Amino acid sequence: MYSFTSEEIMENNLIQQLITGESQWTYREDLRTEDDLWANFKQKLEANNKQVLNDVMLTNQEFQQIKNQLTFANFYRAAEWLSGENGIAKVEVQREDASLGTIRLIVMKNRDIAAGISSYEVINQYRSSKDSAQDRNRRFDVTLLINGLPMIHIELKNKREPYMDAFRQIDKYLKEGKFTGIFSSLQMFVVTNGVDTRYIAASISSKLKPAFLTKWVDKDNQPVTDYLDFAREVLSIPMAHRMVAHYSVLDNERKSLILLRPYQIHAIEAVKEASKHRQGGFVWHTTGSGKTLTSYKCARNLLQIPSIDKTIFIVDRIDLDQQTSASFNSYAQNDAIEINETENVSDLIKKLGNGDRSGIVVTTIQKLNHLIRRLNNKPDGRDYKKLSQLRVAFVVDECHRAVSAEKKNEIAEFFINSLWYGFTGTPIFKENAKDEKGNMARTTYEQYGECLHNYTVKEAIHDKAVLGFQVEYKATFEEEQLDEIVATVTGKELSEVETMDMMVREAKVPKKVYEEEEHMLAVINSIINKSSKKLGFNNGVGYTYNAILTTTSIAQAQKYYDLIKEVKAGHSSVKISEKIKRVLPDFPKVAITYSISENEESSEVNQTKMKEALLDYNAEFGTNFTIDTMRGYNSNVNDRLARKREKYQARSEQLDLVIVVDRLLTGFDAPCLSTIFIDRPPMPPHNLIQAFSRTNRIFDSKKEYGQVVTFQSPALFEESVKDALRLYSNGGENEVLAPEWEESKTAFIEAIHSLRQIAEEPENIDIDASPIEWLKKFAKAYQRVDKTFSAVQVYTEYEDEMLGTLFSITMPELENYHGKYQNALEKIKGEGPGPDDEIELDVEYELSSIKTDKINYEYILMLIQSFVPSGDDDIQLVHTMNDKTMQEVEKYLEDLARTNQTMANIVKGIWQDLQDNPENYRDKVISMEVEAVIEQAKQQFVEEVSKEWYVEEDKLAYYVDNYKHGKEHQLGASDLYKSADYNQYKTTAENPVIKLRYRSELFKQINQKIEENILPLREK
Repeated sequence: MYSFTSEEIMENNLIQQLITGESQWTYREDLRTEDDLWANFKQKLEANNKQVLNDVMLTNQEFQQIKNQLTFANFYRAAEWLSGENGIAKVEVQREDASLGTIRLIVMKNRDIAAGISSYEVINQYRSSKDSAQDRNRRFDVTLLINGLPMIHIELKNKREPYMDAFRQIDKYLKEGKFTGIFSSLQMFVVTNGVDTRYIAASISSKLKPAFLTKWVDKDNQPVTDYLDFAREVLSIPMAHRMVAHYSVLDNERKSLILLRPYQIHAIEAVKEASKHRQGGFVWHTTGSGKTLTSYKCARNLLQIPSIDKTIFIVDRIDLDQQTSASFNSYAQNDAIEINETENVSDLIKKLGNGDRSGIVVTTIQKLNHLIRRLNNKPDGRDYKKLSQLRVAFVVDECHRAVSAEKKNEIAEFFINSLWYGFTGTPIFKENAKDEKGNMARTTYEQYGECLHNYTVKEAIHDKAVLGFQVEYKATFEEEQLDEIVATVTGKELSEVETMDMMVREAKVPKKVYEEEEHMLAVINSIINKSSKKLGFNNGVGYTYNAILTTTSIAQAQKYYDLIKEVKAGHSSVKISEKIKRVLPDFPKVAITYSISENEESSEVNQTKMKEALLDYNAEFGTNFTIDTMRGYNSNVNDRLARKREKYQARSEQLDLVIVVDRLLTGFDAPCLSTIFIDRPPMPPHNLIQAFSRTNRIFDSKKEYGQVVTFQSPALFEESVKDALRLYSNGGENEVLAPEWEESKTAFIEAIHSLRQIAEEPENIDIDASPIEWLKKFAKAYQRVDKTFSAVQVYTEYEDEMLGTLFSITMPELENYHGKYQNALEKIKGEGPGPDDEIELDVEYELSSIKTDKINYEYILMLIQSFVPSGDDDIQLVHTMNDKTMQEVEKYLEDLARTNQTMANIVKGIWQDLQDNPENYRDKVISMEVEAVIEQAKQQFVEEVSKEWYVEEDKLAYYVDNYKHGKEHQLGASDLYKSADYNQYKTTAENPVIKLRYRSELFKQINQKIEENILPLREK
């Protein structure tokens, strides 16, 4: 029989790989405990700071100060400290001998990559000691230390287990609080089962999402999945140090650590290499793959090249200027550079001429145009001479559109020593080249030069860097109506019209047909009543997604806004279904945004309508925007739609739909945005992909595709989409699009048929009597039903009535199968994996097709977390938080109390204490605080029950931890009974039972207490 390579052998092979070669990792077999690690760190710190210490080594009390400083509240705080001052991380020590004063010791220098004071060690089988009687000792697999501090942690599983088991192991350690003390400095996790390897930035459990596990690819976008190949490419020196020092970014806004994906790193290196040879070029990275972050790092790296005086980042339009500047400022908060936004042309001139090389200048093409015009009027002026000679590197976001060929030539003529680097997700090729205009560049290549690195939508979807698209081409009228419209417009007979190609017919439909109220109400009905699955209603309150509706004109956008208001007020023929109201009674919360110009003919109407929309928005969200503060309003809409800040994650602060014409269709980043509804004719290929790509950011495990629904000219639109994907997917059109309705419908029918063959009726399934292999077969079949059912519900064609008529299964039957599946899974998990398993089953599969009405525990904790002071936040901010959010917390705590009073009491206690003593919670993670209280409650339970029945605490703790509701034979029951001391019990009990009944009464009483006191703590 074949046996898989053991984890121990894999671990040894990995260590051997890491220590092989010149100046690589040093294996430290002697470092196995926290005391060992601190002693090792102390030795390195003293060796690297001999001059500052002046031969007076650190005392225990002094080193305790350092240990306190290096015990971080979370990995983000560790990353903040590691970024240091100008890239140097230090600790401060008040010397015990007062005459020696206070000293600062260098721990790490980010520029010392494989040089200077940097040292590299690898350890394995580190023993994390338990914190309580109920806790477990844990052994970590492999950890990489830089200058004595843990930086990268690797968990391995053998090849018969999924790499996700390693991920879940790390998540378990996080929840148990194992990565604390010296391990709180970790920056990167690696998980592998030997054949599949992924990495992810270190974060707390609630933010550690499987969707962000990243596969490594080489420069040609070929995957590197074998763990030893991964170690060679990513974990060797100097690359491993670069990953945590140079290829990580701190997002100050979201308080999270970001590790760059491989294609971003390859692009940065390509730009750096080109700049060495004074060459420009462009980077083609598909929209949604993180171009803003890549361009930030590129711009930052260009600042470090002595031959470049200034880096100018050009963005398209004011709204994107705001978003890009906000992102850059968030990234730069802990970086050794500044982001210089430009208020006006004078400010731009000042920032370009100040001689400061430490800042990226962010500006728009409009401001650069004005600058050049102003300076060209004074060619003998001081500013002209100074600025025109600058050695400038231009980094251009959305380069095919932000800077026209003509404007680029004008700027390049002025800045005679300029380099240009363009970033785009949709380059202009010969196939969709711009119109000819003299000798101006017509393609991205002609305008910027060679493509320095490419990463197409096909590759990004394959690597799970972005999602694919699910596109539905809708018509709001039947084909017969279409033919009648075309016959009326063309004057042809109906019989002649019917022979025409569908695309020809659609092209002849006049624009006014789509401006009629009947069409628009059909669109609204589809958005409100037929898109709940697209918008994630099954996720629960606070976790739904949002959408954009794009129209042909401002007038039509305004009309849509008014019609939706009428629907919400109940004054329309379109009624919001009770099914929708039950989930989100306030749905849909809508905003509208468009450009307002005082010079346009329609400006008065546009301003009047916008004033009305602003009043609605202010009433809904407690804001105070006016026509004079439109820039602030647009920025607020962007932030609210993106939900990146904690404030906007509460339902009371969320938007469901924003109506636009062209705004937000390019460059706007909102991972929680799942759907774009398009009521306009097909757009050119690059505009089409840009608009689609608002939807396909990775967000959570339930968001599987970017959803696109079109409402005009379905045949024309489908052809346009095919053309666009042929151009931009590098031959992967079929991999980019989700299956169509018919295919998904067939898959669901087949899944039900397969399930019926295994278990014709759910009532016939006997979990206890069925062998494990049969249960696995049943569980796998049900998972397939769940997945395909979840898929069909997303399509607007799907109706609940179809279950019984088309799919031959009822919802009660599905729910009964669901219950049997859950029980089968419990039994399968209890058995554990066998050596000869023939059926591969994902026991951690997350069901998604059937919505539960259970109060979302994580949502409540997320709301409470938004009240926790962080960093240097003013403590008073806690008391000025949005009243709506506080009311929401109270409401959901009441709801939780109705279903789980025990958990509600714990969370309420922490919520009240947070309000009374906010300073005690600074930088704390609420979920971990709750877990600590739960552990304390469990420990108290074990102590009290063991004293009452005179059983050993550790045996009872094991029994409690493994107790399963409804299970006949509980794990640890035998050992628990063996540990009992009946004589002691009999002596102290008030009304002791006779020895004959002691065993049965012992388990009856303990089980009852577990059901009442412990199981509610697991139901979150």
